[in-house]
Formats: sequence, C-alpha cells, structure tokens
Amino acid sequence: MNLIHNKLCIGAEKPFRFLHMSDTHFILADEKDDQRKRDLAKNRLNWYSGAPEVSAEIEAFARANHLMIAHTGDYIDFVSHANLERLKKFTDENDVFLTAGNHEFSLYVGEAVENAEYRNKSLATVQACVKNDIRFDSRKINGVNLVAIDDGYYLFDKEQFDGLKKEVAYGLPIILFLHTPLFDKEIYKIMAEKNLLGSAAYMVAVPDELMVHYSEQRYQQQHADDITREMVEYIKAQPLIKAIFCGHMHDFISETKLNDHITQYISNFENVRLVEIE
Repeated sequence: MNLIHNKLCIGAEKPFRFLHMSDTHFILADEKDDQRKRDLAKNRLNWYSGAPEVSAEIEAFARANHLMIAHTGDYIDFVSHANLERLKKFTDENDVFLTAGNHEFSLYVGEAVENAEYRNKSLATVQACVKNDIRFDSRKINGVNLVAIDDGYYLFDKEQFDGLKKEVAYGLPIILFLHTPLFDKEIYKIMAEKNLLGSAAYMVAVPDELMVHYSEQRYQQQHADDITREMVEYIKAQPLIKAIFCGHMHDFISETKLNDHITQYISNFENVRLVEIE
C-alpha cells in the first residue's frame, strides 16, 4: 500500500478524514462456483493476485485509525460466491462507503454488452452484500455531503441526476465518488502522450471528435447519451461540488483540476489516499 496524503479545505464544520481506494479486483472462486468461474479466477491471476494482501493492509490501517473507507468500485472482478463473501466481509468489518464499478456486475468478464439489463441480472445479489446503495447514496459528515454515484458503464441516468439535484438542495459542500472519471483534457493528453489510451480513453463524456480512433465496440460502450452529457455539465457548473474521487484506470493515478472549483482524484489498487477534510 502506497499512502497518498491529500487535504481539502472546503468548509467542513470540523475536520475529518477518510481513505479512498479503488479497483481491488478480487478474483476468488471455490467449490460453490461453477468450473467456468474457477477457470476465470485462474486466468485472471496475473492481473490481480495481490488483492487479499493489499486489501487486508488497508483495512487494518483503517480500523486502527478509525477511518471510513470510500471505495469507488471494482472491489470484485466478477460475481462469484467467494468474491461476494469477501465483499460482505469487507463491508461488515469496516466502515465502508462503496459505489459500484462495472465489474461488480460482471458474471463472466467480457462476456456480454454491459447495459442496465445485464447489470440487473446481478444487482440485487451484489447489493445484498453492501450496506449502502451501490448505485446512488449519500452520507453527511461534519457538514460535508459525500455522494456516491455508479457510472461504471460510462452513463448517468435520470434517477441519478434527480438524486444529485436533491443533494445539492441541502446547500452543503459536496464530494462526489464515481467509478469512472469524467473527461479531463489534461488526463486525455497525458494518456495519449504516454500511449496509454489503447483503443479508448476510459472516461465519461469524451467529446465525439476525440473518439474517432475508438473501435466500434469501445465507441458504443463509452459514447455518452444526452442525459449523461447534461449531468456532466451540471456537475462541472455546480459550485457546491468541490472534488471527485474515482478509479477505473488501474495503472494511472492523478489529481487534476476539472475547473476552478473541482479537483478530480484518480486512485487505484495500491495507491490509496488518506484524505483530510477541513
């Protein structure tokens, strides 16, 4: 675990701290799972074999320091009995505020088009392992509103947009927790220069002119609809929203200014943020 310290002065009634982590990707499967899931777990070992050790270290640190863990998705790599048991253990034994990533609903990695219909096949099962609503939830701490929204499929929906507006109406400074980062010109440029884009930028609401190199599959997956673009513009224009914490980009971590009042923090598997709020 590499601990990154961040301090946000956004008008809290009194200081508090939390940990931000993302993309742990547990790849557990056992005799209660079918052979295909057990084979999937073995095939994913080279990618995510360190999850148990890293998560245990972070959890121990959080408990020793009485810290909430804000996890921005992909705690599990795919839905299996063993992974869900580990997810439940994580949320039962720690103070966790979790938003879903795309892998929270993955029955078999890469098997299907990821959309609402596919998500709903496993949503109730995964939700049963987590205390907070993994698609949209809020928690108010010391006069600061923490709002978690699932954008793991690169989209927001009307219910989420309406929910965010209701949270804004409280008039408190807001910290957003998303799985997928919002489009950021600086991040896009860095990724392009380092040849990290691959076939897509893996951000929400990338402008169409910057998606011309996308494969057809990635374009269809990541192209924003009207409600998503409207909500992203609303987020960027809302002065009460002070910061966004997210993940999804794995090897890439950053903290960049989306505009003059919002900083977007991207964390990953081993790079965990200890965030102090004042």
